Amino acid sequence: MAPSSQGSRLQVVTAGATAGLISRFVIAPLDVVKIRLQLQPHSLSDPLSHKNLRGSPIYKGTIRTLQHIVKHEGVTGLWKGNVPAELMYVSYAAVQFTAYRSMTMLLHRFFGKENPLPQAAESFISGAAAGAMATATTYPLDLLRTRFAAQGNDRVYTSLRRAIWEIRRDEGIKGFFRGLSPGLAQIIPLMGIFFAIYETVRLPLGRLDLPWGSGDATAGVLASIVAKTAVFPLDLVRKRIQVQGPTRSLYIHRNIPEYAGTIRTMQQILKQEKVRGLYRGLTVSLMKAAPASAVTMWTYERVLNLLISYGGDKSVESAV
Repeated sequence: MAPSSQGSRLQVVTAGATAGLISRFVIAPLDVVKIRLQLQPHSLSDPLSHKNLRGSPIYKGTIRTLQHIVKHEGVTGLWKGNVPAELMYVSYAAVQFTAYRSMTMLLHRFFGKENPLPQAAESFISGAAAGAMATATTYPLDLLRTRFAAQGNDRVYTSLRRAIWEIRRDEGIKGFFRGLSPGLAQIIPLMGIFFAIYETVRLPLGRLDLPWGSGDATAGVLASIVAKTAVFPLDLVRKRIQVQGPTRSLYIHRNIPEYAGTIRTMQQILKQEKVRGLYRGLTVSLMKAAPASAVTMWTYERVLNLLISYGGDKSVESAV
């Protein structure tokens, strides 16, 4: 992603949106499974959990969770929350790549030709800024995605429009931003680490004759695995806080405890579920992260190159 050949802003937005759309479609079922596991405060190994299930299912492992959802909710259950998720992924990817490009060019303009920042540091700063901006901009869609994915056969919200109206009525505007603090605390190191690793290994891997394909895709997978694992507890905390409010006991897990604040939520989970409670759904998250990041980065690079080849590289410094 050299600034001199990054394409125009419209080309970047189009490539980012396309990458987000395709990526979301591919990993939607794994995303639902991850959310269900993250919201589950009980397990088979907890002898006390069965007394407090309140009709909640017990999920154990990715494959069994997939089978359970299909059996009890049908195949369409694997795509619950897909509409707000698609909107979120398209918007998020577009904002993320645009902000990343703009921040990179801003750093180049600020430091000039004598740029003292190493490539990894520059990528970290640009990635963190892009992630924070994209997260804050699209957060209401992320919350809606989580709430729809957490619904069982008893629908909490009958439609996206109805969900927006009810959240606004019952929880106010701030209801759309529940969990934003851990979201930002998560995304800054997540995207910083991701882009730093991705930009560092992308070119070396691209020079290798890899039997499984593109160096861009491989770099995306490696960067995503490391970054996701590092910040996963904050992602779980964000999901638990997102389903708080007047509808908390109506989701598929009817025994979700009350949580308030990032630190207190983490302390409560550690006390009740131990350290492993902070990593529920990590396996499926990594399974999801690999194809999602590979598809996103591969698609973005190809679509952007295609747009540039047909429309020309109209990137200009004033586009920042």
